[in-house]
Amino acid sequence: MPTVVVMDVSLSMTRPVSIEGSEEYQRKHLAAHGLTMLFEHMATNYKLEFTALVVFSSLWELMVPFTRDYNTLQVVLVTDGCLGIGRGSLRHSLATQNQRSESNRFPLPFPFPSKLYIMCMANLEELQSTDSLEYLERLIDLNNGEGQIFTIDGPLCLKNVQSMFGKLIDLAYTPFHAVLKCGHLTADVQVFPRPEPFVVDEEIDPIPKVINTDLEIVGFIDIADISSPPVLSRHLVLPIALNKEGDEVGTGITDDNEDENSANQIAGKIPNFCVLLHGSLKVEGMVAIVQLGPEWHGMLYSQADSKKKSNLMMSLFEPGPEPLPWLGKMAQLGPISDAKENPYGEDDNKSPFPLQPKNKRSYAQNVTVWIKPSGLQTDVQKILRNARKLPEKTQTFYKELNRLRKAALAFGFLDLLKGVADMLERECTLLPETAHPDAAFQLTHAAQQLKLASTGTCEYAAYDQNITPLHTDFSGSSTERM
Repeated sequence: MPTVVVMDVSLSMTRPVSIEGSEEYQRKHLAAHGLTMLFEHMATNYKLEFTALVVFSSLWELMVPFTRDYNTLQVVLVTDGCLGIGRGSLRHSLATQNQRSESNRFPLPFPFPSKLYIMCMANLEELQSTDSLEYLERLIDLNNGEGQIFTIDGPLCLKNVQSMFGKLIDLAYTPFHAVLKCGHLTADVQVFPRPEPFVVDEEIDPIPKVINTDLEIVGFIDIADISSPPVLSRHLVLPIALNKEGDEVGTGITDDNEDENSANQIAGKIPNFCVLLHGSLKVEGMVAIVQLGPEWHGMLYSQADSKKKSNLMMSLFEPGPEPLPWLGKMAQLGPISDAKENPYGEDDNKSPFPLQPKNKRSYAQNVTVWIKPSGLQTDVQKILRNARKLPEKTQTFYKELNRLRKAALAFGFLDLLKGVADMLERECTLLPETAHPDAAFQLTHAAQQLKLASTGTCEYAAYDQNITPLHTDFSGSSTERM
């Protein structure tokens, strides 16, 4: 994610630091040394990273702005930990944050997703001798706990400052290198920005999932079949050219631009599978399905920035066996050669996708909705009207009965089932002497099944289970037809 570096240049940052055998340094000099190390690392490994630099004391000034707007930022605050005195100090600002107007609100929490890293030009003992550490921890807490405080281990010197910024680089700015594989073809790549660990469900599966460093292509599919799927994140896939000794070519920082251009030209002449894949996907109009981890997939595709420039991109799907329902389970996809007939037709004029669901979706059926009491009353009256016309209306009676039963179970309206069962028993007692004997059997059977379903037990309250008509045999016994 893009980075905002905020550097404290207040008077306290000019405090001298004595380093044996060298000239006197100020704390702001140590901060500048650490930031130079960070920027050089980003220039080498994060060439596409956008960074803004802000300096502040009692006022602030934007030294290097962003070139575009971003929704997610990573904020690096460089300070000596001094809280300041009086109005406008950190101590005063945190104490009065709930009393401020909306136009003058405390900047934390940021109105956008972010991580806050605080780089202290002081060691832990110095911060603990005052209440500075407590206030800095409150800043992290105000940012929803997203961030960390770094302090200098040991005496204040250039070496220890480098060590502190090295910890930040290891935590937040380590490039994600991977090996892209397809059969016997491989390529060393950098995935940018670095994929973040993903938690599927904090309650059921709280362990973050991390993508493999071996990205194996398991198949290819037409862009039209994959369509525009929902994804977690999108990343650039950049080839890393290696020389015979295994060192990166054209990625180091050089003082001479001609040397850098020469290295880039050498890297451009080395064959690379990543470049071959990008060109093939672009020409064929396909995407590559890549295995990110156990039951976790993504896709590689070509995306154009302009008419002449395009990049190899990777999008991450939701973890799971079936991230895209219209493709079915990923494990069941296979090559066309394994099929008895070409699923795309002899002329490639059809597609096997989207797969038709085994169960009809709710929007494909007549859904029972009881927004008003009159709707429920109408459905109950339909059942009673058909009950009085048994056995001629047996099929219609059970159709309406099952429709009401499913709706009641879906809504958790079990008392309705018991109430309708009582109505059917009452209708049975009101049957005239001329009524067909089968009517009494059907009404009694339907009432019993509704009462069993009203108990809510799994055996009798299964949503997909229907009440079937009772098959009667007046010459002998009565048996239920399954």
